[in-house]
Amino acid sequence: MIPNQWYPILPAEEVRNDKPTGVRRMGQELVLWRDLDGNLVCQGARCPHKGANLADGRMKGNSVECPYHGFRYGPDGGCKAIPSLGSGARIPGSLRVPVHPVREAHGLVWLWWGEERAGLPDIQAAPEVADNPKVHSTLHWTRPVHYTRYIESLLEFYHITYVHRDHWFNYIDYLFLYGTPRKLGLDGKERYLSATKIANHHLETDTERQTLRYSFDHQDEADPKNTTHYVITFTFPCQVHVRTEQFEATSWLVPVDDGHTEHILRWYEYPAFKPLLRSERLRRVLPWMSLYMEKWIQDVQDVRIMERQEPKISEGGVSKFTPVDELNAKYLAMRSRLIQEAAAEKEAKAAKETGKETAADPLPAAGVPEPAGKRPAPANGRRTPKPAANGEGLSSVRASGAR
Repeated sequence: MIPNQWYPILPAEEVRNDKPTGVRRMGQELVLWRDLDGNLVCQGARCPHKGANLADGRMKGNSVECPYHGFRYGPDGGCKAIPSLGSGARIPGSLRVPVHPVREAHGLVWLWWGEERAGLPDIQAAPEVADNPKVHSTLHWTRPVHYTRYIESLLEFYHITYVHRDHWFNYIDYLFLYGTPRKLGLDGKERYLSATKIANHHLETDTERQTLRYSFDHQDEADPKNTTHYVITFTFPCQVHVRTEQFEATSWLVPVDDGHTEHILRWYEYPAFKPLLRSERLRRVLPWMSLYMEKWIQDVQDVRIMERQEPKISEGGVSKFTPVDELNAKYLAMRSRLIQEAAAEKEAKAAKETGKETAADPLPAAGVPEPAGKRPAPANGRRTPKPAANGEGLSSVRASGAR
């Protein structure tokens, strides 16, 4: 997982103000809800009292109530009530749940996973997504694969000839997407299976926006007119936008944990049907159908392959890439660099904080007794830093845990 990034975790419409919503992301159990003003709240889901999951509780005024003993936690994470101690109980300030920065953008809830900062960066989204005016529908599901392998499966499409060929649904693709009107679509399967070559591939890198844009033709070597042109736009940490003449879709492959990935998929309307379907609701029907077919058929075919890939996590050096895998290779190289930069930033911050502590707390002069409550200085003249709190918040990112 790449630290210091915004990750989309679920559609914003799924977080309500009448009940908490629980998700598992980045290896953490989270609870999301809206306060009385409609503001989004994201917190660690474990009640510090006895570990119950707050997502199984209910909303109580401007707080979320634990399902086990009724402890209530406000938007700031502090405990607001302990029913068993009565209304006048003195509540310890340490009885609180971690609160995580979240924002709403592009119809999704975005979670900041990284170091605490005074000012957080903007959410990165390629113009293909941020400025896309097309009507769309969105669906999400979980698969038992690591997110690097999932992302790889969408950074190239020359696998489709071999993976998506034998299910009954593929014949719909053959007929309507690849068949020619002259032959009433009946030549679709032949055209689909004969297109195996990648040509005219070109990679562009936008380092500032952390975006990679790859265009190529997937064509029949014996008949270059049988060609599908693809433009794949990848934006870190996990957004893949795919555009062809036939369809347009955006995927966010979000880490649930080391063995699972949440696939948030957005499918855009088909331009050819827009003049025929005046109602926006009707224009969403075909994208919805595409989403469900993708979830239950096409994506299942891909995941069946990914589940048996070795190693389970992709990184530089584990695969023997060919020239048409340049987008995949660039993704892994930039991912590695971003992880290293985040680790270096964390080390520099820790070193700076340690220096401040030492400067603010000088050693006593020789012969002057240490003030009460002070720790004695070791023989080397440097103080041993206090052990770090074993925090469970997403802001306590360990560089060694960045995968």
